[in-house]
Amino acid sequence: MSLPYDPEYFKILEPLLPVFAKRTPLTADNIVATRPVRNAGVAALINRLPDAEDLEETVYHAVAPDGFQVPVLALVKKSSSLPSSLGPAILHFHGGGMLMGTAAMYARQLRPLVSQTGIPLFSVDYRLAPEVSGTTLVEDGYAALQWLHSNATTFNIDPARIAVFGQSAGGGLAAGVALLARDRQISPPLAKQILVYPMLDDRTQTVNEAIEPKAFWKTADNVTAWTCVLGDKAGKPDAEVSPYAAPARATSLAALPSTYIDVGALDIFRDEDIAYATRLLADGVDVELHVYAGIPHAFEVIAPNISATKRADENRLNAFLSF
Repeated sequence: MSLPYDPEYFKILEPLLPVFAKRTPLTADNIVATRPVRNAGVAALINRLPDAEDLEETVYHAVAPDGFQVPVLALVKKSSSLPSSLGPAILHFHGGGMLMGTAAMYARQLRPLVSQTGIPLFSVDYRLAPEVSGTTLVEDGYAALQWLHSNATTFNIDPARIAVFGQSAGGGLAAGVALLARDRQISPPLAKQILVYPMLDDRTQTVNEAIEPKAFWKTADNVTAWTCVLGDKAGKPDAEVSPYAAPARATSLAALPSTYIDVGALDIFRDEDIAYATRLLADGVDVELHVYAGIPHAFEVIAPNISATKRADENRLNAFLSF
């Protein structure tokens, strides 16, 4: 028996169900061909969200280990002068299952955050699977972190106050970048990781009957995505999989930065996210965890004005102002 939807959420979702039912199933063979249509569908939902216009947007580039120029979209609040003291910054990774999405597509969702807090945000246009695989995506992210460190003075950023933030696949990439930053001893270390329903574990491949009927991102989608990134190693417990690509594979989570995690109770990432939070706590990391009852993946995009979303927005805002 499946768990029930939050009534407020379902009231918003119900009229959209016929549209979602017509979606073409995601397969390894159709990802590239259907990506524009899938991106357009997500963009249509994002474009319903509130916007902010008091920002400057500029694209910079970081250099990945293979020489690729990684675009980084900077969202900075307009101001007549720089603040008198160094401040925080957020390095962001968008969602899309590591298969879809762009920084520009998700910018509307991020602009109100920058406007409200004044914290500059840098969204990484990392390369996508299946065109690239393995650790390439997270190395793109780490290159962006190195670029931000190198250019901190330009943006009046305190390099000791940089957080990584991501939703869904972007949350997994943010976690992977945090692991890389720890293991490569970036100095100063990251101040925080903010992981919103993060995609952390390629071994999430078994259907949970209490969640699956209500899940927005299905188990089959998850298997497809991880297979595109990891090949035939995906989902195999004994396979040699880089923890930077699949952070739940890390043997130790000690010495990671203070962590915020939230997830819906109807999200297939629920159990892996709770397990990650539990392991972080066991390894001595400060953790804030929220699980929202009756809520599936990417709930705030579907229902931005319900009580659960307002609670999540407030909790996330507090996390953004905490480092």
